[in-house]
Amino acid sequence: MPTFTPPIKDQQFILHDVLKIADSDIPGYDELDRDFTSAVLEEAGKIAANVLQPLNAVGDRQGCRLENGVVRTPEGFKDAWTQMADGGWMGLDADTRYGGQGMPHLLNTATGELFSAANMAFQMYVGLSHGAASALYAHGSDQQKETYLPPIYEGRWTGTMNLTEPQCGTDLGLIRTKAEPQEDGSYRITGQKIWISAGEHDMADNIVHLVLAKIPGGPDGIKGISLFVVPKFLVNEDGSLGDRNGVSCGGLEEKMGIHGNATCVMNYDGATGWLVGEAHKGMRAMFTMMNEARLSVALQGYTQGEVAYQNALGFARDRLQGRDVTGAQAPEKAADPIIVHPDVRRNLMDQKSIVEGGRALVYWGAEMIDRSQRMGDAEAEAMISLLIPVMKGFLTDKGFETTVLAQQTLGGSGFTREWGLEQFVRDARIAMIYEGTNGIQSLDLVGRKLPSNGGKTIMAFFEMVKGFVKENEVDAALKEGFLDPLKAASKDLQSAAMYFMQEGVKNPLNALSGSYDFMHLFGHVCLGLMWAKMAKAAQESLDAGAGDEEFYRTKIATGRYYMARQLPATAMHLARITSGAETVMALDAANF
Repeated sequence: MPTFTPPIKDQQFILHDVLKIADSDIPGYDELDRDFTSAVLEEAGKIAANVLQPLNAVGDRQGCRLENGVVRTPEGFKDAWTQMADGGWMGLDADTRYGGQGMPHLLNTATGELFSAANMAFQMYVGLSHGAASALYAHGSDQQKETYLPPIYEGRWTGTMNLTEPQCGTDLGLIRTKAEPQEDGSYRITGQKIWISAGEHDMADNIVHLVLAKIPGGPDGIKGISLFVVPKFLVNEDGSLGDRNGVSCGGLEEKMGIHGNATCVMNYDGATGWLVGEAHKGMRAMFTMMNEARLSVALQGYTQGEVAYQNALGFARDRLQGRDVTGAQAPEKAADPIIVHPDVRRNLMDQKSIVEGGRALVYWGAEMIDRSQRMGDAEAEAMISLLIPVMKGFLTDKGFETTVLAQQTLGGSGFTREWGLEQFVRDARIAMIYEGTNGIQSLDLVGRKLPSNGGKTIMAFFEMVKGFVKENEVDAALKEGFLDPLKAASKDLQSAAMYFMQEGVKNPLNALSGSYDFMHLFGHVCLGLMWAKMAKAAQESLDAGAGDEEFYRTKIATGRYYMARQLPATAMHLARITSGAETVMALDAANF
């Protein structure tokens, strides 16, 4: 059976040595000293390791069951939900006016990492509620916020997002769900939604659905989409639950992974709903929480890599097979542990460098969200909006790749259910698909985000990298191992962006054919920047005699591996991009 050890020391390193959050000017960060974050992460780690992780295999094995219109979650999930709710974890970063604890989103991200690594399917119930609450908080009326937010943050109710329909996924302009106005100001919602995570379950008293629908007579396409709040049970004026609404689960999807989460077909049969925000402005309301939601999926990518890596590492240290080519390392045993072999080391170093780099990138993203939301910083908002498709697409691709590498470390054992690695592979695969497939992320990056603000944001990113390199190149060791490779990779990214600006105007297919490679090229540069910053922080701690020398030296060695063995992929991606669209588009559709 797999195990999970909360990587709190690594988390603290990013929070305090790299981001230096206690010294930040972001409101609320001054409370996040080492002792405080340690206490919060230790408590979250206990729940993750002792409550959620043991249920991960249970959820995978049992799945969810639809019985008489009610979805039964796996054994132990309801009790775990109660413990999470009692601990106040649902509203950790929520407004105190509605029962939240008012902590920064960064801290919620760090605790969410532990919960997701321990049990991704379970954490999805928490994440969906958080996303629905965020949309209501940003666009709901005062009455809607007072009605729905406190019970969601208390964990008594949960929330969902209802977008996709059988005939449309990404192209939401094709949705058919109708919202017919009623005399009392409500709407009758009729239609069907599919792939609704946490759409129905038995862990909470009520489920608050946020539903995209079209009001008859509105504009065509996405300009005619509105957002509605549609509770499973209607809510009385005193906050108590009333009659069952006209919404039901019509079926459960049989999925490759995340079996512990209920993925539902939701039927709306004249259900009563209320408009959230302005009519025909539903997409704007949805995009309010899109950065946050996609960042949480990026987190899912590297967290499944984290737990898979931990178990692969344990196996590699124990499994005896063959001898070290330089001489026996365990002569008293029949063979050496497989961790002595270079190819196993390569495999593990790939995993380790991606996971630790991914953590730094996501935490930086969460910090930018805090800066944007708590300070109204337009530059931070622009930067995180540019980087979100990179984080989501790159880290979920690499997270899945990491779980496969971890599975490979175990050889035949990795292919069996007993060891648990195959579940991590299956669970991680969904992160590349939902919240916008990674192909869509790359198109969003190149088609919308790259040219936004006249290209000022991507130029600001280049200047950020250039400034970091220039500021630190007096350190010879940092320059050779980190800054020179980062500079070269950044130049590849600039060349790719310039190609799009020149050739994409002549023929948009040139840009779109290279969009996926651009997303990965950008992702590698981002992780290169993160590793350069981590190496600098680790060296500063070593110079200051700040404790665990082995920990900091390991960070530097892992970073050097990434810069030498992973970052050079930017040249390959640039070559693919500049080859243009000709070979991609050469075949007629009939010739595939």
